[in-house]
Amino acid sequence: MKRFVFRHGAGGKKLRIPVRIQLERWMPFLKRLQRWLIYSGAALLLLFMVAFGFLYYLRVQALPASAISQTSQMLDAQGHVIDTFHAGENRQSVPLKEISPYLLEATLAIEDQRFYEHIGFDLKGMARAAVVNVEHLSRKQGASTLTQQLARNLYLTHERTWSRKLKEAMYTIQLEMHYSKDEILALYLNEIYYGHGAYGAEAASELYFGKHVSELTLAESAMLAGIPKGPKYYSPYMDMKNAKDRQRTILQTMADQGIIQQSDAKAAGAELLTFVPLGTSKASGMAPYFRDYIRYIAVDKLGIDERTLSEGGIRIFTTLDPVAQHAAEEAVANGIPEDSQQQAALISIDPRTGYIKAMVGGRDYKTNQYNRVFAKTRQPGSSFKPILYLTALQQGVMTPMSKFKSAPTIFTYDEGRKTYSPSNYNSKYVGDYIDMRQAIASSDNIYAVNSIMTVGPEKVIDMAHKLGIVSPMQPVPSLALGTFPISPMEMASAFSTLANGGIRMEPTAILRIEDSKGEVLYEAKPASYSVVDAAHAYVLTSLMESVFDTGGTAGRVSAMIKRPVAGKTGTTATDAWLVGYTPELSTAVWVGYDKGRKLTQTEARRAAPIFANYTEAALSAVPPKIFPLPDGVVSVYIDPSSGKLAGKTCPNRRLETFVSGTQPVEVCGVHGDSPVSPDGNADAKAAQTKAWWKVFKRWWKN
Repeated sequence: MKRFVFRHGAGGKKLRIPVRIQLERWMPFLKRLQRWLIYSGAALLLLFMVAFGFLYYLRVQALPASAISQTSQMLDAQGHVIDTFHAGENRQSVPLKEISPYLLEATLAIEDQRFYEHIGFDLKGMARAAVVNVEHLSRKQGASTLTQQLARNLYLTHERTWSRKLKEAMYTIQLEMHYSKDEILALYLNEIYYGHGAYGAEAASELYFGKHVSELTLAESAMLAGIPKGPKYYSPYMDMKNAKDRQRTILQTMADQGIIQQSDAKAAGAELLTFVPLGTSKASGMAPYFRDYIRYIAVDKLGIDERTLSEGGIRIFTTLDPVAQHAAEEAVANGIPEDSQQQAALISIDPRTGYIKAMVGGRDYKTNQYNRVFAKTRQPGSSFKPILYLTALQQGVMTPMSKFKSAPTIFTYDEGRKTYSPSNYNSKYVGDYIDMRQAIASSDNIYAVNSIMTVGPEKVIDMAHKLGIVSPMQPVPSLALGTFPISPMEMASAFSTLANGGIRMEPTAILRIEDSKGEVLYEAKPASYSVVDAAHAYVLTSLMESVFDTGGTAGRVSAMIKRPVAGKTGTTATDAWLVGYTPELSTAVWVGYDKGRKLTQTEARRAAPIFANYTEAALSAVPPKIFPLPDGVVSVYIDPSSGKLAGKTCPNRRLETFVSGTQPVEVCGVHGDSPVSPDGNADAKAAQTKAWWKVFKRWWKN
């Protein structure tokens, strides 16, 4: 028998092992390997047969009918439709040959570079995306192909479930089987959403550039191709910087792939594009700024998918009052000359519910969609002072009869290291001591700064936060004069708390959202909480009514308002405000220039008439109401010069309202003189009767 000979070591003994023994040792392993190969082959064959059968099934199976879009509606508080969303209203299909080659290349470059190479799934792209996502421990990149996106848009929702992903994969394979690459690309470009109700490249080209998609330039195509990734982020109408950055990213990607020259990418990125003014159809409707706000709330805050919003058949019930909205639009339109470049904003809230009743974000939505109601770049000026005085009253450090001298004053703060020298408008000073009512009516700045030095600016900021103001503020004396920007929305909401007896209701624009079957997807549950007690809110309201009296800063429009109203004007070099309220409406009106141009005296006086005209028109069908008198309030006659209770021999007297326990106790006049009408509660009723009679006389005379 033949033997194998091995040597053990360099010169060791020979070791002989029979071949038969070696084969016997390997036989079990070889048998197992043989069985494994047989089973694996059978499994692979079975898998191949199953895959072939599945693919054959998909090949002969007809694709489902694409999802049928339904009109979604936005309704006002009376149930009237104020806007509709329907993809079919702005979708125009065109053949692939009528789409600009630049748009085809730009879309493929940024969305699916291997579109003509893969079979519906980009495995290389998926692997790359997986690596990037693992590195960042988040979903930084996606790898959906155009075919996958088309399958999702045509047949599925955007919910993130495994069943939806499985169906998407099946429909992707079927699309690749039933259509050529060019046909799939044409379907995609005629289906994809480009924002603002435009579906498909042709509709988008008409919307943004006013031309057919076949006429798009390289720069326009790159801009358009970047929008579908996120219309609310990359639409040039919503955020030009984001849109421009993405356009340049696409151009650079095209250059990197050799589609265009680097010089062409640079030139196209620097090109100044001309866009068609947005809202040709919207502008003809009511409340365009409010409609944009509703879309923002629904999509960004409540998580409603944009596609569902546009074609899911949902119904959005809003708080908009059509009468108030029409009054607001008319007041703004008539309040500023047509040829003026001055802008305006108006926001009106029902203080009892927090419901937004009217919103005007600018004078011409068609030419400028920026909603100034939410602009946090405008100083409220003296319209901020009621928040200061509310803090002082609530803290108990001041009463309506607290006095400071109205004269040029240098204030020291920061432990004596800094000084502040405010001045009154047009350098007008009383030159004597004035009380809080006089200070509010005349908008005295010296009194306001004395007040904030007394109460402390930190407490004023805390009060502002409780009233819903979130804009940043610094604890400095100038805070009293409204030097830190606050949006009109914040101001109207803050004042609504005063109108509602110290109870703050969160501003609400959407009441509920129903799907196409009538099932409720969302229902508002506005938060409410007490900020100050009703007595302090009422006392401040009483003081703010003086703004509309003769001599008050809004006295010139008092004849236009035939109902009890409280408010405060505010004027800076570039901004003019009137923020005020009745028991039914809290309204902020701002006028100024977008670029901060200084206002003339005439331009600064336009806010008050807009407020007055709007308030009367919006409440034309509502009988005038007095502000409800809460418990804990007393009204007594006082002597304005001394601040004491008015005795029967005092020549001057004024009925003043106080939180019970803070009214004066000393009596002016001769020794032993008794105060007039010592029954404070009775005088509170008398004060309301007097106020009502004053309103009635104003209505009768006008």
